[in-house]
Amino acid sequence: MTTDPVSVVSSLGRVHLPTIHPPVKGNVGKPSDELKAKISLFDPNLPYEQARAIPPIWYRDPQIYEAERSTVFGQNWVAVGRVGDVLTPRSYFKEQVAEEPVAVLRGADGNLRAFLNVCRHRATELLTNSRGILTDDKVKCDYHGWCYDLTGRLCKAPELGPVEGFSREGYSLIPFEAGTFDPLVFIRMQPGTENLSTTFEPIVQRTKDMELSSMKWAGRKEYEVGCNWKVYVDNFLDGGYHVPTIHPALIKALNYSQYRTEIFDRCSLQHSPTKTANDDPTVALRQGAEAMYWWIYPNVMVNLYKGVMDTNIVLPLGPDRCKVIFDFYFSDGWDQPSIDKYITDAHQVQLEDMGVCERVQRGLTSNFIEPGPYGKRETGEYHFHQLLARQLQTAVDQ
Repeated sequence: MTTDPVSVVSSLGRVHLPTIHPPVKGNVGKPSDELKAKISLFDPNLPYEQARAIPPIWYRDPQIYEAERSTVFGQNWVAVGRVGDVLTPRSYFKEQVAEEPVAVLRGADGNLRAFLNVCRHRATELLTNSRGILTDDKVKCDYHGWCYDLTGRLCKAPELGPVEGFSREGYSLIPFEAGTFDPLVFIRMQPGTENLSTTFEPIVQRTKDMELSSMKWAGRKEYEVGCNWKVYVDNFLDGGYHVPTIHPALIKALNYSQYRTEIFDRCSLQHSPTKTANDDPTVALRQGAEAMYWWIYPNVMVNLYKGVMDTNIVLPLGPDRCKVIFDFYFSDGWDQPSIDKYITDAHQVQLEDMGVCERVQRGLTSNFIEPGPYGKRETGEYHFHQLLARQLQTAVDQ
């Protein structure tokens, strides 16, 4: 993660397409009174001591989920992958972003672009490998042979014949904005005013002496978790509340009594002094003055110890499932056995988190459960709920 200015490359307008505003399914146009009523169940303006968590229905309701797809994941900068996968011309990766098929690719001109990974003819998925390098400067649909250049322009539509009102410019790939904050790639599906540089400024300032830009990628792990994406984020943001009971190895590395949360505009930081290295290998791998756990709205976490960083991207797969992508980065001082041990330990922590998150999701299906209060450590969780609720409320009030 460098402290260089954030790079943002907008694809919007290059193919002269109208702005895409995905509707909430079943509620084309004005949001329904039913959806408004569900969103109004949470008041983001209450004092912390009076507030209760977002209602259980928000974690399972299809209407809420579709509203989040079109607003939270449609209007914000959303982390989708790794800069290292798209460094060279023609390199690409694809991802499902709140069930929208997205392709991110590096053009022959060196610019990073993002598109809906769907042919404009019959909506066939275009790039089918998770990542790779194209053999030429074209993206070809293997269904009917439509072909696009790396700026998204339709350059071939075989055997189409005369079609009234048809133009190749009007059937280019649907573009999204693409931006980077190294090592992460972000997309934004709809135009907005959020500035990535401003969002990341607290992180830049607090990590400027950590030499994060010198760290090298060492591996990835992906998980499908049986819970709503917000359950996973809640668990990350509970101020370490669950660490003593769920993570028996990790708690040995942290000075839990001094674990604190700091709130910023669109991100938060949880940090704790680390314990002095001892014979415990887990403690020995988590060193430095403090552990830092950053969260950036809506879907990315960055975990930092001395000489190591892992990024976690959370992507919804439905009202009750999500995908989590872990990428691991290490400084030059780490040998391979230590890297392997750290990733193995991180995997165990993830299994522990998955277990409790899936238990929470099962509990949230009850019609009898009511929202509980926030504990004294859960200020980051309330901050997340406030950002989420205000965005949903703004969307339904428009």
